[in-house]
Amino acid sequence: MTFPFSDEDLYPAVEKVIEKLKPMLALDGGDIKLLGVKNGKVFVQLGGACVGCSAAGNTLKYGVERQLKIDIHPDIEVINIPPGYEDQWEDIAQQYESGQNG
Repeated sequence: MTFPFSDEDLYPAVEKVIEKLKPMLALDGGDIKLLGVKNGKVFVQLGGACVGCSAAGNTLKYGVERQLKIDIHPDIEVINIPPGYEDQWEDIAQQYESGQNG
């Protein structure tokens, strides 16, 4: 499916939602950083207490992704990039596009 917005159009909207969610994550000692947007996929990095937390996947899916779907578009997908790989998010995004992941 072709996403109806360009990455450049999506980025500021996604950034606004991420900023809105940061205080919620901070309540539990967590953090989130927006790394980039590519073809309707939002690449983030969970930080703080979220790293290694068993609920991080649920936070990402039912917190962050859900809010992005509500506020922006129902086909948005969020992908967490593990610590240490943030400089490689674009390479990882390319793997998603070629079907090597997800």
